[in-house]
Amino acid sequence: MQQTEFKKETIKADVCVVGGGMAGLCAAIASARNGASTILVQDRSVLGGNASSEIRMWICGARCNFDDTKIENTEAGILEEIRLRNYYYNPELNYPQWDNVLYGIARTQENLTLILNCPVNEVRMDGNRIKSVRGWQTSSQKWIDIEARMFADCSGDSALRISGAEYRWGREGSDEFGESHAPLKPDDKTMGNSILIQCREVTEHHPFIAPPWAHHYNEETVPKRETFPAGNNFWWLEIGGTSDTIADAENLRHELLKIAYGVWEYMKNHPDGRGHNWELEWIGSVPGKRENVRYVGDHILCQSDVESEGKFDDRVAYGGWPMDDHHPGGVTYPGDPTIFHPAPSPYGIPFRCLYSKNIENLFFAGRNISTTHMALSSTRVIGTCSMLGQVVGTAAAMACELGEKPRGIYERHIGKLQQLLLDQDIYIPWLKRNVSEICRKATIKFEGEHGEAVLDGKDREHKDGQHAWLAKAGQSLSFMFDKEQKLSRCRIVFDSNFSLHKRLPCSFFKAGSRVKMPGTLVRDFDIEILDADGNWKIEKSVKDQIQRHQIFDLKARTKGVRLKINRSWGNETIKVFSFEVR
Repeated sequence: MQQTEFKKETIKADVCVVGGGMAGLCAAIASARNGASTILVQDRSVLGGNASSEIRMWICGARCNFDDTKIENTEAGILEEIRLRNYYYNPELNYPQWDNVLYGIARTQENLTLILNCPVNEVRMDGNRIKSVRGWQTSSQKWIDIEARMFADCSGDSALRISGAEYRWGREGSDEFGESHAPLKPDDKTMGNSILIQCREVTEHHPFIAPPWAHHYNEETVPKRETFPAGNNFWWLEIGGTSDTIADAENLRHELLKIAYGVWEYMKNHPDGRGHNWELEWIGSVPGKRENVRYVGDHILCQSDVESEGKFDDRVAYGGWPMDDHHPGGVTYPGDPTIFHPAPSPYGIPFRCLYSKNIENLFFAGRNISTTHMALSSTRVIGTCSMLGQVVGTAAAMACELGEKPRGIYERHIGKLQQLLLDQDIYIPWLKRNVSEICRKATIKFEGEHGEAVLDGKDREHKDGQHAWLAKAGQSLSFMFDKEQKLSRCRIVFDSNFSLHKRLPCSFFKAGSRVKMPGTLVRDFDIEILDADGNWKIEKSVKDQIQRHQIFDLKARTKGVRLKINRSWGNETIKVFSFEVR
């Protein structure tokens, strides 16, 4: 039988996440884990977006220093879970294997349907509500319609703006939001696209032959940048900020390849020998984008919000990267390629920046949230975007459960959302997690030091004191109850060593190097229950665990429960930031 039209498939879910970069992946996982049937639709065959093997930008986020001690404001939650999985399954930090780590966590997540190779190109509306989206899956040659109650646009390029959602493009004038770092007059210029290069060290020099269509530079024509290969991640190979980084994407890609091959030819063959010990290992097939469409939410984050630490009542996440404002001219601009305007670390990001002002069931996370150009220059980094994705996925699932719109979550349930995020290992500055009442009323007994810290509601190091139980292998911490308690849940937060970047290389490969799991992390432990005869009985024994944040179901009636540490991944003394039962 002759086929006369392409097949069509309709899929329904509670939440549809469009875009499978790190923000979209974290959003989809969070939505599914919070009970919403979820679809993640991605236009490419790999996940990770700017962090994928196709682009290879490392994951940066918020950092700060307290006095003379380095304390990391590292983003935890699902992002830290992914990074730890990558350390375990991909110790050589190989990019293709990283792709499969991301694929595996999405593909095996209960409640989550993954659709790859499927750009969304149509939105169907019901009034000011998105009813469904349609995508063309190139691999299976079929149309896929996705109906959902909530949609989250994590595409970076704001693919769902054709719903009629309000959005902004370009740089605001300094007067509109009182931004001293903004240009005097508004314009449609943005930060540009970059293509990355990776190289490897060699012992023998062979001249590099660039393709004939590449640019061929000399001392006068080469971009006025740092053209030495060692330690260079080539983020400055950037153009497009004076044009349209979406409409002109293909032309920009071709021009970036011409520039990249020309720059490498210049460095590799330079008579001073700067590139003689290096070979071109890889060049990006897809440029990374920094900026184009930004949605408008109920609040537009601006420079003064960032600089005043963003202490909003509805803060649900945080940033801490400087306002890293790239010149729209990219490599054509002879001056500095970027200006790092200081930003506090952390500063709060409000929930009102994460949902549409005029489309009633549209969330967004990533570089397209509701900000000015200046605030975006800080919030756009991947660590921050990943955390925002988890926030949005959690909120979308909550909206489905409560029958609310995104704005309704802000108006009536923001405290509940904040506590749920804290419980799921999202740090919210200046907010304290509510601790289990059962444990607060219990008698706590422990070996080691500072056992009481597991109940202080602070699940990481802070400058104001010790917030972790310090223990060694064989030591335990227990809660004793006045009367028998019915327990259903156990929550633990270990120390995964935030001082480790846990990021893949984006400058050069060093063959043979391997990473190890953080030595501070607990590897083997037992959860024990006090039986009727007063003996400790193992309820759950966990070996070779690789996560910072663990939640287990318990089914026990008991007058006592304890956590026993059996082994770490290397350190003699470890830290447990939280242990509690409910």
